[in-house]
Amino acid sequence: METMTATTKRITAETTAPAAQTRYTGETARERATRYVFAGIRIALGWTFLWAFLDKVFGLGHATEAKNAWVNGGSPTKGFLTFGAAGPFKGFYQGIAGAAWADVLFMTGLAAIGVALLLGIGMRVAAVAGTVLYVMMWTVVLPPENNPFMDDHLLNAALLAGLALVNAGATLGLGATWAKLPLVQRFPWLR
Repeated sequence: METMTATTKRITAETTAPAAQTRYTGETARERATRYVFAGIRIALGWTFLWAFLDKVFGLGHATEAKNAWVNGGSPTKGFLTFGAAGPFKGFYQGIAGAAWADVLFMTGLAAIGVALLLGIGMRVAAVAGTVLYVMMWTVVLPPENNPFMDDHLLNAALLAGLALVNAGATLGLGATWAKLPLVQRFPWLR
């Protein structure tokens, strides 16, 4: 085997092999650090979704009081959508505030996205669903309080897309194992 140029030392190939048959032989410290940074971001975002779910279900006192917990008959969408909505979509959000279907969809989304991100599975689906949820939360209060249009919801939506693109579920997660499942092999969008 012949080692290629200094800039591609970690890639080696047979001298007679076509370029498509090169094989990966290692990663740089920078690449490894990058994988772990993205895995950390994935886990952090997953926790924010799962924490919101748990707080709203059980009223853990952070954003939801126990008396307003979903398990105690409270609605996870009613309070904020009724009293916090502002801007051009205010009427739409106030119209769905407290609807049972909206509560179930919202809570299912929070739980599923949070679990998927924490485990590193279904990253593509979680990224799309999370982006939709983040953009919807962004549209609840327009314009945002501290900027004419940009806020953390849009930044986190972009981060979710990036996490799916770099396969962040494979580091500190079950993404590599998930990708080998026959169902996921058959339907790659489930990765």
